[in-house]
Amino acid sequence: MLAVGAFAAAPAQAVTAPSIVAKGGYVMNNANGKTLYTKAADTKRSTGSTTKIMTAKVVLAQSNLNLDKKVTIQKAYSDYIVANNASQAHLIVGDKVTVRQLLYGLMLPSGCDAAYALADTYGTGSTRAARVKSFISKMNKAATALGLTNTHFDSFDGIGNGNNYSTPRDLTKIASSAMKSATFRTVVKTKKYTAKTITKTGSTRTMAPWTNTNGLLSSYSGTIGVKTGSGPEAKYCLVFAATRNGKTVIGTVLASTSIPQRESDAKKLMNYGFATI
Repeated sequence: MLAVGAFAAAPAQAVTAPSIVAKGGYVMNNANGKTLYTKAADTKRSTGSTTKIMTAKVVLAQSNLNLDKKVTIQKAYSDYIVANNASQAHLIVGDKVTVRQLLYGLMLPSGCDAAYALADTYGTGSTRAARVKSFISKMNKAATALGLTNTHFDSFDGIGNGNNYSTPRDLTKIASSAMKSATFRTVVKTKKYTAKTITKTGSTRTMAPWTNTNGLLSSYSGTIGVKTGSGPEAKYCLVFAATRNGKTVIGTVLASTSIPQRESDAKKLMNYGFATI
């Protein structure tokens, strides 16, 4: 009897949890939210541009959202990029860009100009500052609605003012929620996108293609998203998701040491997730 019990207690679960370089990591089964891996999963850290997942989620949650609505690019957006030496979609002042295009500009090249345009468009208030503040407030309300207690946003793009943070677990939950939107799913799995915008004179401008900063889309079979992030404080972050054999794992690594390393960390966690799901 003992021998039988011993065999029964050793299913094909003998997969060793991986060691990752990132300071924080989390993976869950996207279908039911079951935790598959944790490393400092509830430690608050700067999130860099993974913040933009919530930016997109808030935009996509707007009632009566019109993805074809045109937004005129303001000088303030390009001034902001220059002042912060921020990642950008190279949007041209005066061009009319659709909300759908702004979402691609936000998530693929991680455009802080696109993030600013969306916050300015979907915040409420009579001044740009008021609208941006209102949009960030919507981001925080969305985090609260998801029951997240270790997340706070003070920016629409991750260039925070010292109070922009989340955790691997919370970011994974934000991404999982965002992935319920078909538009979001389509955007974050796109490797390249070419926007055609309308210039001040009414002609069509074909923008240089935006390339997705998420290298996993080309290097890990089954990858379906989600978003990279980096910064002096955030280091190298990656929120990732992949589907294999009908199962989807989703997770986050925060504060890894380089772009190749965050991808290596993510691959280890996805492999482990699929082995244990």
